[in-house]
Amino acid sequence: MTIAEGTELWRPSRERAQASELARYMRWLAEHRGLHFDIDDYRALHRWSVERLEEFWASLWDFFEVRASTPYRRVLDAHKMPGARWFEGAQLNYAEHALRHAAANTDAGRPAIVSRSELRPALAALGWRDLQRDVASIAASLRAMGVRRGDRVVSCMPNIPETIAAFLATASVGAVWSSCSPDMGSGAVIERFRQIEPKVLFAVDGYRYGGKDFDRRVVLAEILAQLPALERVVLLPQLDANAPPDSLRGGVSYASLLDRRDAPLAFEPVPFDHPLWIVYSSGTTGLPKAIVHGHGGVLIEHLKTLVLHMNLQPADRFCWVTSTGWIMWNLLAGGLLAGSTVLLFDGHPGWPDAGEIWRFVGAAQASVFGCGAAMVAGAMKAGVEPAREADLSTLQAIGVTGSPLTADGFAWLYAHVKRDLWVAPISGGTDIAAAFVAGNPLDPVTAGEMQCKCLGVAVEAVDDAGRPLVGEVGELVVSEPMPTMPLYFCNDPGGQRYRESYFELFPGRWRHGDWIRFTARGTSVIYGRSDTTINRHGIRMGTSEIYRVVEDLPEIVDSLVVDLEYLGRRSLLLLFVVLRPGCVLDDALKSRIKERVRTQASARHVPDEIQAIDEVPRTLTGKKMELPVRKLLLGMPLEKVASADAMANPASLGYFAALARVNP
Repeated sequence: MTIAEGTELWRPSRERAQASELARYMRWLAEHRGLHFDIDDYRALHRWSVERLEEFWASLWDFFEVRASTPYRRVLDAHKMPGARWFEGAQLNYAEHALRHAAANTDAGRPAIVSRSELRPALAALGWRDLQRDVASIAASLRAMGVRRGDRVVSCMPNIPETIAAFLATASVGAVWSSCSPDMGSGAVIERFRQIEPKVLFAVDGYRYGGKDFDRRVVLAEILAQLPALERVVLLPQLDANAPPDSLRGGVSYASLLDRRDAPLAFEPVPFDHPLWIVYSSGTTGLPKAIVHGHGGVLIEHLKTLVLHMNLQPADRFCWVTSTGWIMWNLLAGGLLAGSTVLLFDGHPGWPDAGEIWRFVGAAQASVFGCGAAMVAGAMKAGVEPAREADLSTLQAIGVTGSPLTADGFAWLYAHVKRDLWVAPISGGTDIAAAFVAGNPLDPVTAGEMQCKCLGVAVEAVDDAGRPLVGEVGELVVSEPMPTMPLYFCNDPGGQRYRESYFELFPGRWRHGDWIRFTARGTSVIYGRSDTTINRHGIRMGTSEIYRVVEDLPEIVDSLVVDLEYLGRRSLLLLFVVLRPGCVLDDALKSRIKERVRTQASARHVPDEIQAIDEVPRTLTGKKMELPVRKLLLGMPLEKVASADAMANPASLGYFAALARVNP
């Protein structure tokens, strides 16, 4: 199947477009602000949203009826990055907004959560009132443990209802949530959680994935040994119903937190920029960045993304295939903000076969479904026929993110999932907890392209000199502040690392680290990472995390890792190692390296190939030249990749140039 990029594949009917939440917002603007936008001219709406930034965000506050115990004094203090302050004076709580639809949805017979896992294969529904009671009880238990506003509560839990309840309870007391997926290695978890000194940890004794059980109790013990500030571990038995929580320091059972069934549902009012959660993103050096996002910024941004760009409504059932270590889990939980039913799938989406996730989509009656582009590519390769696997009559839209979806991937969805389908990829990032480009329910879908720039996001492609580009690939930058830009990094006095991460290359503009091309029609194509962060199956990890694990082996002197994922090709993770004299890169050593990466870093970042090299290419200042090597292996001429005068060892690139010629 081959289709030209930009080919129109689907167009919403007039009736469907008019019934969308985005069209309703346009009508609201006309009625309440005297602003008139044509339903066929989304670009005019976007232009207003970035040129009149304060007016736009103030309109969303009123349109979504954001509840605040005290009103805001002003929308934005200054058009500056970093350091912009939003909705100063407002006091609110994210969890209150996530649960405010309980009464209406209960009356309508809609559940809050529907879930399935490999350990719980039957579909299970959790009502809104039950979720409220769970949140209230857990919150009361956390308060009894001494958890207060600003304390950190962390999780190594799967994508199950208990995790969402724990998150909302944490937010309701004004504490700060942070999550790692249970399949992450102990080293990666420790590197993240040790930076934030958590008070309470939610964890499972193990999980099942792909039909295999993974006991996490030894890993939990390793984590606890490195977190001296941790006072309580809340254990949810999954593999062993009799797993004793008191075997862990400060251990209590998850069930015991639900004993306070009569506890009132209370929400601690916090400032707009009070920390809601801490997420992690990594680079080539140093520990993973511990990124702090605020209650208000996440609330209003996610309402915009979910309702206006994904058209979520209370009657919808919303699913995204994700782990709890990916920012998409945070967005999935945010489906409650729209009053939608959230669908949780915990397990391997391709086990026992590639049709499993589609059977879940059908059985759970999903109306909006999202996944990583890698999953679509895998389904294509496996020859699965989703429309034959399940009844997908309720499915209205599919979102895709994590990596670029090719034009052929678009065509496959229309050919094998559903013809009348809104395919709406999005692209954003953990760092921003938001999307830069996404879909909109008013415009046609074109193969290989994202439909629009997100409202309120002044995003563009620029060349090396910072000049805007149209029709050419450039760096993705944002030139106006967004409410979900990080409040700060943990352990970053003066914000130096924060500034260096996003604002060093183009001062005053956010540089995200993606290659993007905008068309004259306003659509866009993401071409992969422009930096060296590895986005593997939707989970981002910095190369520094892999280096620390690999180079700790006595046989390894130095290493270099690159991911050759690019538009139209699947991820190929290559690890190059410099061996100590006398050592040999045999199968046994390769297996040890892969196992160490799997257990200490991430199972999703195990290298596909490992090769021995004489030396790692480095700059004159000693930095590993990951990006030049990546460009070289992706086909860029050697003379355009790097200047020999800027290298400490220019001859070292010869190996990679030869490798590129052998494996174009």
